[in-house]
Amino acid sequence: MSDQSPLDKLRVAVIGVGYLGRFHALIYSRMPNVELVGVFDTDAERARSVAEESGCAPFSTIDDLIDRVDAVSVVVPTSAHLKAAEPFLSRGIHVLLEKPIAVTHEEGAEIVRLARENGAMLQIGHVERFNAGVMALAERIRSPLYIEAQRMGGFVERATDVDVVSDLMIHDIDIILSLVDAEIRNISAVGASVLTEHVDIANARLEFDNGTVANVVASRVSEKTTRRIRVFQSRTYLSLDFVGQSIDVAETQAVEGESRPAIVRDRIHVEPIKPLDREIAEFVRGVREGTSPLVDGRVGLKALDVALEVRARIEAAGELQKRS
Repeated sequence: MSDQSPLDKLRVAVIGVGYLGRFHALIYSRMPNVELVGVFDTDAERARSVAEESGCAPFSTIDDLIDRVDAVSVVVPTSAHLKAAEPFLSRGIHVLLEKPIAVTHEEGAEIVRLARENGAMLQIGHVERFNAGVMALAERIRSPLYIEAQRMGGFVERATDVDVVSDLMIHDIDIILSLVDAEIRNISAVGASVLTEHVDIANARLEFDNGTVANVVASRVSEKTTRRIRVFQSRTYLSLDFVGQSIDVAETQAVEGESRPAIVRDRIHVEPIKPLDREIAEFVRGVREGTSPLVDGRVGLKALDVALEVRARIEAAGELQKRS
């Protein structure tokens, strides 16, 4: 439980204020129970600009912030996650760390260890878990039999340092893992590089111990933006459109005197929310109340492990194709 008084403002900072980190800073700056102490970025001019925009101070080193904050958002390139988060976690300072948790399992496990051993709350920024449509869908899932997820869009220059599995597919991997109460039995995957040296389009099949199968497609070289997840379970089909924030439902219903059931269709319109705003609000609430985050380090590490296995299967499939 936090030792803060409800009247105290939570002192926070943002480490890394590039495209996404800037939004973290702006959201914190608007929260009444939060004091945005400052921001840090390796680009001093960028830090100064965002600090001015969000009404806080720019800091030239991370060390200058450590004794001034209760919690931080770390929004730096994934390869720098451990280096940026370690100074805070090792001192028991709570961290909201952008996804994926790390580049490797070993670094992710070290981040989790640092948080656990020093009593720091660690939340991983799988922001789609806070999408209103995903939350509404999860409430309606019982025992899924088959899941199909598509996340396709155009090329974005800022994502060229990672492959499409770590950049996009990991969102749906995390969602699927949260919906299926079973361990993965088998993973198969294929992918291709199109515009970068990394995989830009990928397809993965996840088979679970309980018989559930999930097919996941991610692309960052598509003309049309598609973000949809379909779930088939006994007598029910649900399809969430992330963009339109609606869920199409089809259920079978027995009809008296008929040998076949009728199919009853409905469309549920979900009240849109800003997922990043909710994610950060939940982080602040969790720190103040001492509650566990929806996506903690263990959950983030599991999603990373699956993503790494998908990437390994893509590489293996590519090597097999070269030899044939």
